[in-house]
Amino acid sequence: MAAAGSSPSIVEYFGGEDGYRCGYCKNETGNLSHGMWAHSMTVQDYQDLIDRGWRRSGKYVYKPIMNQTCCPQYTIRCQALHFQTSKSHKKVLKKMLKFLSKGEVSKVVSEEEPMDSHIEDVVACDFAYKGESHVSQSELTPLSVDHSERVQNEDQDTGEKKEEGNVQKVDSDSLQLCADKEAPVPGEPSHSAKVVHAPPKPGKGADLSKPPCRKAKDIRKERKLQKLLQNQMCTVEGSQLQAADQVFLLQNSKSKTNQPKTIEDFVFVSLPDDAQHKLEVRLVPVSFEDPQFKSSFNQSATLFAKYQMAVHKDTPSECGENEFTRFLCDSPLEAENAPNGPECGYGSFHQQYWLDGKIIAVGVIDILPYCVSSVYLYYDPDYSFLSLGVYSALREIAFTRQLHEKAPDLCFYYMGFYIHSCPKMRYKGQYRPSDLLCPETYIWTPIEQCLPLLEHSKYCRFNQDGKAVDEGRIKELGRVRVLHKRTVMPYSVYKKRRKGPSDEASVQQYASLVGQTCSERMLLFRS
Repeated sequence: MAAAGSSPSIVEYFGGEDGYRCGYCKNETGNLSHGMWAHSMTVQDYQDLIDRGWRRSGKYVYKPIMNQTCCPQYTIRCQALHFQTSKSHKKVLKKMLKFLSKGEVSKVVSEEEPMDSHIEDVVACDFAYKGESHVSQSELTPLSVDHSERVQNEDQDTGEKKEEGNVQKVDSDSLQLCADKEAPVPGEPSHSAKVVHAPPKPGKGADLSKPPCRKAKDIRKERKLQKLLQNQMCTVEGSQLQAADQVFLLQNSKSKTNQPKTIEDFVFVSLPDDAQHKLEVRLVPVSFEDPQFKSSFNQSATLFAKYQMAVHKDTPSECGENEFTRFLCDSPLEAENAPNGPECGYGSFHQQYWLDGKIIAVGVIDILPYCVSSVYLYYDPDYSFLSLGVYSALREIAFTRQLHEKAPDLCFYYMGFYIHSCPKMRYKGQYRPSDLLCPETYIWTPIEQCLPLLEHSKYCRFNQDGKAVDEGRIKELGRVRVLHKRTVMPYSVYKKRRKGPSDEASVQQYASLVGQTCSERMLLFRS
């Protein structure tokens, strides 16, 4: 889905790191992962990588070695469109509403709500910069594409145009790469856990396959809303809405009889005129060229330091402006706009929670072709009574549903990693329905099917079909795309030119981890 003429992803693969300290079980060398430095990355490539168990921390992209690491980390996604608010989620949402409207402060923080953020990967800070790249920018600017030799099996590819000649000069701003001009879009969202309602047995409850019975008061409510539609404008939360928007509001505000309240019922409710507090959520692109990002940077960085020191016990030198920038502002993702994409575009963003004119929390998110991926959350510990970790996760689920209206493919909320072997990290499983990624076949499996397996073993293959394999696995190593001496070439060409010992084992490992599609689209930097 990369936009025409957009720059390709450029990565430097570091292989399996030595074991480093685990932030969950505190084992000094037990945390094992593969890592690469992403100099730049398209949103489609990153979407495909997280669908193979990768995750980013700043520009460092890593993949736990699942069958060896001390605390296996399974990618978890919530099916945002079918999300069901639990009792404890509703408590958090109501608590926020009471605080905003009446200034009520809850004295008790529920046991079920971890004080820490819903996305815990601060431990990524511990290793993200071990392998920081020292390659100069000029070496990473491709000047040419080498067509001197084609991959041996390419003749079998009927869908590809043959190109002649040796080295073509190309404009580095709109690099046209040697093979497939239109790579297929992999990783279409798997709807493995579709909701199917079987008719109930007699006496076992309502038949969910039939429309629910309607109460007279709901019919009256609907008529009242239809009358509202006759007026050309209506004011909702102080903003003027056009008639077309009213239809959408009407559809969404129809009372869904016998159905629990949605997140929107709690989040987008109008506050009374005499509300004690005002909460505003702002979406800001992570870019020093963006005026909102620039003007709020100092306040945001100060809040990050306050949070890290209070919650994670960091020293001031561990959470200064440089650390904040590298960890939460430096992103390899190239901002991108697509006709069928969300209005804000794809890329990395800070979702800032402004309470009465000051920032009290920031959710760092990536907006990708099929999901909103939560990167990190930090908040003002003075407001921990509001359970901001849970509240922001619920807001991000509501935001995903909102983006889906304009971008139909975008329907999942990725929560990072689910770590069953660490009891305090299991709360992510409470956002239902959710799926875990099978670490061997990369198929999404409903969490209910995974939990019994994880009780028996911390490392599990979730796909129960013994014959199933990784469909995206590497089949042709020669087709891996390489950037060498500012020239783009297939690995088969690079291999013949390379001087010194063979690097085939390393390239094979890289390609098997990123998969065939990404290995043919991304550029693997070779010095």
